[in-house]
Amino acid sequence: MKHAIEYGPSFAWLRINLAPGETIEAEAGAMVTKTPDLGMSTHLNAGNKAGFFGKVMAILVALARKVFGGETMFINRFGGAHGGEVLLAPSLSGPIWHRRMQAGQRSLLVQAGSYLASTGNIETKMRWAGLRGLFGGEGLFFLESQGDGDLFINSYGGIQEIDVEGGYIVDTGHIVAFESSLDFKIKGAGQGLKSLFLSGEGLVCEFSGRGKLYIQSRNLGALVGWLSPFLR
Repeated sequence: MKHAIEYGPSFAWLRINLAPGETIEAEAGAMVTKTPDLGMSTHLNAGNKAGFFGKVMAILVALARKVFGGETMFINRFGGAHGGEVLLAPSLSGPIWHRRMQAGQRSLLVQAGSYLASTGNIETKMRWAGLRGLFGGEGLFFLESQGDGDLFINSYGGIQEIDVEGGYIVDTGHIVAFESSLDFKIKGAGQGLKSLFLSGEGLVCEFSGRGKLYIQSRNLGALVGWLSPFLR
C-alpha cells in the first residue's frame, strides 16, 4: 500500500493506492473518489463475529460505538483482486496524521470522532474512560487502537506531539490521542469555584506517567458554543 496526505494541513485528504489483494477500512462517508475496479463493501463497525448470537452482538457493539464512541455504525472496506486508488477525507478541516502501529507496542487512545481509516490487523475497540470522561467533556469512551498496520486519524486544527515525562495539563477539548502508558485525571483549571465557572477555562486533563500525547490547536466544543446563538 502507498499513501499520500495532500492539501494539508488545513484541508487534508488521504490518497491510498492499493495493490491487488490489499484492503483499507474507513469511516462511512469518508470516500471522495475511487477507481472503477476497486471494490467496496460495507460492514458493521464491530469486527468479525460468527453465528447468530455473534451477529446480534455485532449489531449491539456497532450501535454502542456510534452512540458512545462517536463513530459511524458502519465502515467501508476498499480492495479487490485488481487493486486501485481511493481518496478519503474527514468531516472537519484540519490535518490527517499517520501512525505506523506494530504488534506489542503501546496502544493508542483516540478521542471520539478522530478515527479516519486503518489497514492491516489493527483492532479498534471502545475503552471505558469512567465518569471523569463524562464530566471532562470527552464522553464516556475513548477508542483504543492496537495491532499491526497503518492508522490514520484527523483533528480540528493542527496536531502537536508532546513527550510527557511526569505530568502535563491540557484542556479536555484539545485532546486528540494519547498512549496507553499515560494516566489522567480531571480537575479544574484554577483554584476554587470562581476559576471553574468564571475563568472560561472549565475542566482540564492532568496527565501523568511517560508517553506521547497528541493535542489539536482548535476546540470543536468552543466552535459549537460560538455558533449556537446564531442557530436559534
